[in-house]
Amino acid sequence: MKVHTAETQASLTPARALELLKEGNQRFIKNLKANRDLLEQANETKDSQWPFAVILSCIDSRTSAELIFDQGLGDIFSVRIAGNIVNSDILGSIEYGCKVEGSKLVVVLGHTTCGAVKGACDQVELGHVTQLLQKIQPSVNDEKTITDKELRNSKNPDFVQKVIINNIRRSVKNIIDRSRVLYNMIEKGEAGIVGALHDLESGEVTFYDDTFLQSKEDIERLKEGRINLIR
Repeated sequence: MKVHTAETQASLTPARALELLKEGNQRFIKNLKANRDLLEQANETKDSQWPFAVILSCIDSRTSAELIFDQGLGDIFSVRIAGNIVNSDILGSIEYGCKVEGSKLVVVLGHTTCGAVKGACDQVELGHVTQLLQKIQPSVNDEKTITDKELRNSKNPDFVQKVIINNIRRSVKNIIDRSRVLYNMIEKGEAGIVGALHDLESGEVTFYDDTFLQSKEDIERLKEGRINLIR
């Protein structure tokens, strides 16, 4: 499989970029990796790169975006931080990938049994980890269906899973709310954004279609409240 070029990157829409990731994930879960010569790809991308997507994911060692989406060298930007949270440096990295380097899609990728989310559920305090987990705390507070205090902790898998999904959706919203650059690109159809969950057991990635924004119409629906990123 060849690396992307300026021409192939420019020809992609956000929707097609999403399809490429879905196709790659299907190869991954079926253990049917695309045939690549990585050394050749390294040589072909030594001077330039044309990644088609930016993946914001957790640092978890089992969630490598290049592997679970079966992508090669030069195909995606991989931005990793515990709990796939958003801060100014993360936003700058994503803006660079899309506005400067031409990527067509931003994916906020969470995963099952996330340790950072579990820490936020238990209100763990540990050095700089404390500040990081505070950014996940709003997603803990978003979960309203489990009200028993004895069940609102990391020992309850159902609670953890709900918070993980909330955290994905909130990160999508944070990116749109805080980055005028990305907001404008989405409104113009130059880029898209979507939230997704990686199941560590099966390897399958589930994309949340109601978080997929790629056009002026989507932005209008969001402003009018017809799209609710935070449930």
